[in-house]
Amino acid sequence: MNQPLAYIHPEAKIARNVVIEPFTTIHKNVKIGAGTWIGSNVSIMEGARIGENCRIFPGAVISAIPQDLKFDGEDSVTIIGDNTTIRECVTINRGTSASGKTSVGNNCLIMATAHIAHDCVVGNNAIIVNGVLLGGHVVVGDYAVLGGLAAIHQFIHIGEHAMVSGGSLVRKDVPPFTKAAKEPLSYVGINSIGLRRRGFDASKIKEIQDIYRILYQKNYNNTQAVEKIEAEMEATPERDEIILFIKNSQRGIMKGYSGNQ
Repeated sequence: MNQPLAYIHPEAKIARNVVIEPFTTIHKNVKIGAGTWIGSNVSIMEGARIGENCRIFPGAVISAIPQDLKFDGEDSVTIIGDNTTIRECVTINRGTSASGKTSVGNNCLIMATAHIAHDCVVGNNAIIVNGVLLGGHVVVGDYAVLGGLAAIHQFIHIGEHAMVSGGSLVRKDVPPFTKAAKEPLSYVGINSIGLRRRGFDASKIKEIQDIYRILYQKNYNNTQAVEKIEAEMEATPERDEIILFIKNSQRGIMKGYSGNQ
């Protein structure tokens, strides 16, 4: 670990078998877990909490202060889970007083040049492709995939197992298990390929499809659709997750491909 061409603040807490390549800077109030590799020219700033067996590639900047004019120097952190890969030139800003933290889960892949802003929460096993921009306070569910160059508005919620197409402008919440594409962003089906890869069987995938047919293809408004789903569909964890997501949406959910809502 003792790399003479890297700067490591003496108060940083770094596990013994962490590898730090030349020309990297690690500030104080940083913790890095065992087995993590940090490439050259990485900046890990105050408040970073990096898990075990992560890989952080050259040019990444982790836990810089928020790009938020309301930020007033308050203490906050950036939490990176275990086994997460952060590719070249990714920027992840630490939290503000709103939540005190920005967090990225376990087993994530954050591809080159992506930006994760203050107070975002990225779940486990998420894939954020090259050039994706997350505004402040965005929530990304477990196993979600955000295509390259997608731009996610502040306070948006992306549901678990959702897939957002590359280049999308995401102004509305994207419900779990769905695929989102087109402009304006619309429902274009469920993420059946991703669900199959993750062990969902044919009957469960059909159940999810039936729920979204009621929501998006029967010309109900959201309130009517939720009432219909609750009345006609058997209670399951997936059904209840979809209903809860819709009821809790602050910005409203994306439209159906018919344009009706």
